[in-house]
Amino acid sequence: MHFDITHQSSYSRAELLLRTFFGWLYIMAPHAFVLMFLAIWSSIVSFIAWWAILFTGRYPQSFFEFNAKMLGWNMRLSASLSNLIDGYPAIGLSASHPAVQVNVPYPQSLSRGLLLLRTFFGFLYVGIPHLICLYGRLIATAFLQFLAWWAVLFTGKYPESWFKFNVGTLRWSLRVNLYMANMTDVYPPFSGLPTPS
Repeated sequence: MHFDITHQSSYSRAELLLRTFFGWLYIMAPHAFVLMFLAIWSSIVSFIAWWAILFTGRYPQSFFEFNAKMLGWNMRLSASLSNLIDGYPAIGLSASHPAVQVNVPYPQSLSRGLLLLRTFFGFLYVGIPHLICLYGRLIATAFLQFLAWWAVLFTGKYPESWFKFNVGTLRWSLRVNLYMANMTDVYPPFSGLPTPS
């Protein structure tokens, strides 16, 4: 899995203020409305995919691509609402943003044993340890986002070290989501760092 967001050399103060005070209206409301319906279809697709993996060891490719695009859309939306990118996050499964890269490779086969392990014990060996770590990290991320908001407002710059940390939080949560959604057998590392190429 590859996920990254390009750090901008400068950020728009006007867009920052617009997102802060009206983002719920012109970003969150239309995206949430469409995503709500797509999430229902995603749940159905994921249910069917679970049985497909159990019996064939493969995630149906069209279903996988649909769910991967859904995750990409959510990452674009999160990046915008977190003030990590300027510009409007395009609506649509095939849409993209030049600053946000999400690439989820299709697995040729998946383990039936891990599928059952995740289903019945995933909350124990994935959910609990990762949620504990991510909870602390999310608190730090919220604090850095608050500080970064003021930095962008007064300087037009998002401090790069804070930016990398906050992108890392999104990357970590995406890895956990991919694993628990049966889209990969690679256990998510306890890190927000990018995977070495």
